[in-house]
Formats: sequence, C-alpha cells, structure tokens
Amino acid sequence: MIQGVSTFIHVGQIHVDSAPSAISTVLGSCVSVCLYDPHLRIGGMNHYLLPFWNANGLQTPKFGNIAIPKLIEAMMSRGAKPKTMEAKIFGGASMNIGGSEAMLIGQKNILVAREILKEYRIGIIAEDVGGENGRKIQFDLERGKVLLKYASRSELTCKG
Repeated sequence: MIQGVSTFIHVGQIHVDSAPSAISTVLGSCVSVCLYDPHLRIGGMNHYLLPFWNANGLQTPKFGNIAIPKLIEAMMSRGAKPKTMEAKIFGGASMNIGGSEAMLIGQKNILVAREILKEYRIGIIAEDVGGENGRKIQFDLERGKVLLKYASRSELTCKG
C-alpha cells in the first residue's frame, strides 16, 4: 500500500483531496466511486451502502443516488469539470450467497453508479465489481491509480 497520508472513509462518507494524498476504504456489497481529474491532480471517493434513497429518513450519502452527485459536486467545487473527470468503480460483491434476487444489493449498487455517471457523461475507465469477495482499496491521488486487495469475509469491517 501507499506510504504517507491516507484518509480512510466509512459508509456514507465522501472525501476529496489532492496529490500526494491517498483515500482508502473496505467494501463488501457497498460500492465506491473514485473520481480523478488528471489535470488538477485531485480525486475523490465515496462509499455507499444502498442504491437509492426512498424519501424515508435522512437524505444521506449512504445511498448511491445521493452519494454520487455529491461526490461530483465536491469535485466541481475544487475546479474539476465532468468532461475532465475519470471514474473507477469498485465493490458490489454478493455477500448474501443464496439470497433472493431482491437481496442483490451489490448488483443494484453497481447499476446506479453506471447510470448516474452516464447521466453526467463521466467515463468509467476501470472497474472491479461484483463477485463474492470483499475488497480493500486505496486511491493514490499522486498517480490516479487505485490499489486493490481482495478481502475475505472475516477481514471486512463493512457489513454492507
């Protein structure tokens, strides 16, 4: 992993920073969208649990349809433009093996990321999504690269 300053984000958090910092998280069925502007060398990451806020309770970044636009807005407030941003998507594992189709939260989290990024016309240049393994990721804002390590269920701190 990257040496130096790295900010760890939990479910429902969004963080935008500039090089040479790094941002990291641990994912199960949750998804993180990583945005990077190579011209400004700034990047941001979110970590959401569920695909859609259903108008019940608080409108928080625990939901993909809230977290992704807020991440884009945070990047734009630092000078980035959607046409210069690159996206990478991680997570969305199927952590409920044998669960019903309605429980496919990971797949729904992946779909909402792809659809919202498409609406903003932000290209997805890399993704590692789905499957049955969790992931530990670290976003290196110096190079715009994401380091990934698969994690077993016992290693995950995110139950989402």
